[in-house]
Amino acid sequence: MDQMPNCPKCNGEYVYHDTIHFVCPDCGNEWSGEEVAQSSDEFIVKDSNGNQLQDGDSVILIKDLKVKGSSLVLKKGSKAKNIRLVDSDHNVDCKIDGVSLALKSEFLKKA
Repeated sequence: MDQMPNCPKCNGEYVYHDTIHFVCPDCGNEWSGEEVAQSSDEFIVKDSNGNQLQDGDSVILIKDLKVKGSSLVLKKGSKAKNIRLVDSDHNVDCKIDGVSLALKSEFLKKA
């Protein structure tokens, strides 16, 4: 782990790991690493305006985008319905004009 998590009980920042559990010296709380992994499984995807996106949302392109490996250009204002969020560098899977695409959320705004 790059950074120790804050204590879930008191939000203390001086947490240490004792090979089995995380321990907070401020309140004495102990918890396992599995609990930390479960809480970090949720990822948040935001559009270009900072609105949080969810599976099933509709989004609109904010600029023209060239599709790699193709002569296709997605036009600004194109709408994608029923998006699916994925945990990768291109974090939105969708269909625009019948073509399945993986897009970055920074080029989208929530419709």
